[in-house]
Amino acid sequence: MEKRRSHRFDKAFPVSIRTDKFGECSAVARNISAGGIMVEVAQPLPLGTEVRVFFSMPESPARIIARGEVKNHYFLNFADPAGRTRALTGMGVRFTGFESENDLMGGLGISRLRTVLH
Repeated sequence: MEKRRSHRFDKAFPVSIRTDKFGECSAVARNISAGGIMVEVAQPLPLGTEVRVFFSMPESPARIIARGEVKNHYFLNFADPAGRTRALTGMGVRFTGFESENDLMGGLGISRLRTVLH
């Protein structure tokens, strides 16, 4: 049974993660929803770390800055289409707010997010 509060959209795109304590790193978003984002990173930040996630929506020059908290760590092993074993390390970030009203939920809205990501 699906327990998520928000629809999650699978879409890979670049993001930047910043923290006061750990600095900045580049990452790849693997999916996003109104409530959070899953990012692929080599070294997940500690659970509970407060972060700012910087990204742009496809087809839009606007830069979105989301505040959030690291809630989960992911360590996935899988086979690629050729049957080779692959691994992915990442973290789930729960959004706690946005830097401006023009950002993701204020300006673009979930319907715009749904349109852009599909």
